[in-house]
Amino acid sequence: MELFDRFGLAGGLRWLHVLAGITWIGLLYYFNVVQVPAFAAYGDEARARSVSINVLARRALDWFRWSALTTLVLGLLITGATKDYYLDFFDRANGASIFIGMIFGITMAANVWMVIWPQQRVILANAAGVLADQPADPGAAAAGRKALLASRQNLIFSIPMLWFMVATSHFYAVAAFADPGSGAIWTFILIALALGAVLELNALGVLGGNGPSALRWPYENHRNAIITGFVFWAVLWLLSELLLGS
Repeated sequence: MELFDRFGLAGGLRWLHVLAGITWIGLLYYFNVVQVPAFAAYGDEARARSVSINVLARRALDWFRWSALTTLVLGLLITGATKDYYLDFFDRANGASIFIGMIFGITMAANVWMVIWPQQRVILANAAGVLADQPADPGAAAAGRKALLASRQNLIFSIPMLWFMVATSHFYAVAAFADPGSGAIWTFILIALALGAVLELNALGVLGGNGPSALRWPYENHRNAIITGFVFWAVLWLLSELLLGS
């Protein structure tokens, strides 16, 4: 039966991958566009904020991190199931497209588990402590800042990541991108990864720390992050047209 052959398995994995991805990216946008601005409106009402963090954010973060991991694992399984048929990363334009999308997605998942979640655990523990009438953790604000920067970077990455994931089959597979040559593909990949690495290092505080500065402009609010994400996408899209298009 086709349902159980390699192509049927890949199709089922893609379906589950998309479902998990919708959950993950939907929560990413919820955190950045809804929750963070809403919690900021509490001002100095520490107890009210702590109740929201302890109940709402804790549950949302559970779904957030596990959907990120599920999306990542399913994506890797899809790669294993289809690599012999569809994914020639360094010889075809659509292979380069899915490769860039994968790298951005993997980086985003790493940010969730290695940056956002460890810092959010500090924030959740502080919220529980405040509700138990314990002194506030002085390190909670710094933890929140680190988590915010990584989350906003994920918001930035999500825009080109989703483009390259979808465009692999619907844009870069057409005749205009049929044979760009391995040199052009490698140039595109290396430039895209270098630009992404600069943004990631900036969000992690490697380039000038975590405090407010001109370098932190993309992360200071969700509007700046969305603008940066679309600018980053436009640069990569134009680069792909120049290097990969005929």
